[in-house]
Amino acid sequence: MAYFGNSLVTIAVALLYRYADFVTLLGGSEFHLGWIVGVGMIGSLLMRFALGSGIDRYGPARVWIGSLAAFALVCFAHLGISSYQGPAIYLLRIALFSAIAGIFGSSITFISGRVSIARMAELVGMLGTSGFMGMVIGAQWGDLLCGTQTVQRWQIDRLFVVCGLLAIGAMWFAWLATRGLPAPSRRRRRAPLLALVRRYQPGTVLVVGIAVGAALALPATFLRTYAAELDIARIGLFFGVYAPTAIITRVATRRMPEQIGLVPMTLIGMAVLSAGDLLFLPVGAEWQFVFPAVGFGISHAILFPTITATGSGAFPVRYRGLGTMVILAAFDAGQLVGAPAAGAIVHFSGLVGLPRYPTLFVTMAVILGAVGIGYALTSRRVAGPLSRRVESRGGRLSWVRSGGGRVEGEGSGVVFRVGR
Repeated sequence: MAYFGNSLVTIAVALLYRYADFVTLLGGSEFHLGWIVGVGMIGSLLMRFALGSGIDRYGPARVWIGSLAAFALVCFAHLGISSYQGPAIYLLRIALFSAIAGIFGSSITFISGRVSIARMAELVGMLGTSGFMGMVIGAQWGDLLCGTQTVQRWQIDRLFVVCGLLAIGAMWFAWLATRGLPAPSRRRRRAPLLALVRRYQPGTVLVVGIAVGAALALPATFLRTYAAELDIARIGLFFGVYAPTAIITRVATRRMPEQIGLVPMTLIGMAVLSAGDLLFLPVGAEWQFVFPAVGFGISHAILFPTITATGSGAFPVRYRGLGTMVILAAFDAGQLVGAPAAGAIVHFSGLVGLPRYPTLFVTMAVILGAVGIGYALTSRRVAGPLSRRVESRGGRLSWVRSGGGRVEGEGSGVVFRVGR
């Protein structure tokens, strides 16, 4: 039921890849699009922590269904927007991203709370295949609804209505998935939110999440305008290849994080994502979108579950909702910084005589490479696969990784994997 619910939502999110058409129709440019998307991430970023605390306090079911209802209302509200310049479009974008944050944060928390950290990446990854299925359907459906050379306002309005109806349908599956789920205990005294984040923050993986969030958001935001510059009317092929590639990769690599470790998998994914950016450079026809789509599909399949597991796994189970939201906030921060920066690069590089989109793709590839090198250097001690050795020192248990490094803990919230 969670899988079906997520599929409907991601179809709606993929339909909103046409949001660039909406901004262009209102008279905006790539520069304005970047700012609208970036400002929208502020709401998502700020709401992540409140939503994470709410999930831990009230349970994922209430947050999940409430966020779906908010998503539907925001989609319908876009029918009344007539300008890209006023505050209304920015406020609705903030509300839209906040609703998406609640939907995926609560569904991931619902799923990941049922397994150990070692298998969290696998299970989150398999749930994520529903997103790729939705991406295929949504991108093709978007081309069907708005794939004309000149997009009219009635087409955009119809798209928002369809997105809202999909969210309403997803509410039914979310209720079926979570019915009978016991509410979290409220007897335990909860520490202040900022104190929890400070205590359990997962370190440099947050920087990786920011860089990856900025890179993975590029196709959803700027592929439509890039295709228009190349006189390509349709973008469905890119996502039609992206999603199946990601699904196959997810299934093929689902046990690899447990076998070789989360950090090596993250570095592999970042290298492939950097290559995917560079594969946009030779594109001159619609069919050539296949090559960057393969790179983005492989890297997305690897990076999202491994980074999510690394970041949220730093928090104990009772605060897993907050931990999930913290690492998802890093992805949001990447879009918050990356979307306006990407729009500015495209806008100003053209003014100074540089090729607009090639400059953007090369810049992003360089940033990913630099962050990956930094992460490799700072994470060498915990880069190995799960160990088979557990030691006890003065009442403290320590999990010794075969690649070097030690993770220590005390109390019943620590889970250790021993042997195979």
